Amino acid sequence: MDKVRRVERMVAMTKLLVDSPQKLIPLNYFCDFFGMAKSTVSEDLTCVRQSMEHFQLGTLETVAGVAGGGVRFIPHRKGSQANDILRDVQARLKETDRIIPGGFIYMSDILYDWHVMTRLGEIIMTRFMDRNPDYILTVETKGIPLAVMVARAFNKPLVIARRDSKVTEGSAISINYVTGSSGRIQTMTLTKRAIPPNARVLIIDDFMKAGGTAKGLKELVLEMSGIVVGTGVLVATAEPNPKLIDDYESLFTFYGIDENTKKISIEPVFDEE
Repeated sequence: MDKVRRVERMVAMTKLLVDSPQKLIPLNYFCDFFGMAKSTVSEDLTCVRQSMEHFQLGTLETVAGVAGGGVRFIPHRKGSQANDILRDVQARLKETDRIIPGGFIYMSDILYDWHVMTRLGEIIMTRFMDRNPDYILTVETKGIPLAVMVARAFNKPLVIARRDSKVTEGSAISINYVTGSSGRIQTMTLTKRAIPPNARVLIIDDFMKAGGTAKGLKELVLEMSGIVVGTGVLVATAEPNPKLIDDYESLFTFYGIDENTKKISIEPVFDEE
């Protein structure tokens, strides 16, 4: 490769790191890629780290090693920068044309907007980072986009529980659970190959009312001898309280809809700034 300017190297480094969050990239890889000495690469990475942290876009974690060590990008989203994202999403969720009969709000356009889900996934990753999950679990279907972005931010496999079993996935474990909101009995299924015993699992869901689905997912993990390390939810209703599970964190709390003014009451769960 022809010799490139420092600013060009730093742009390329940032692209390589951001495209592979949580992945340890050896310093020797950058040395070979740019044809530069390790000391030069280290100086460039220090500048990238300082810029990331200054703008609250994440950080670079350096790992020492006999082979020269490496660096990984941790996509932190916290503090004022995370809160600004939550405010933007809140403004969209409060649009009056989202009201659906039955006291619900329409969220599909936001759930399938990958720009928004990427940022929210990184916020959830930051809040659950100390739980060290091995797998991210959700149930089909609307929770999948958010769970995908959480899995990407953690750089961990995504597992999806189905409403019914598929012959193509081999033997599976199924459980019946009672939805907390309607009291209906439903079924969810997970292939036995999905989660090994003693795996640490983070559950992700898009909407929680009473917590029946999250409780069912937790029971499914326990049936597979896994360990549930927490539950992350995009929107949780204020009532009923308490929920069927207690170890959860939501990004938004939905208080309801004023029938007279048609105003949606939904508030972000902010980070400390």
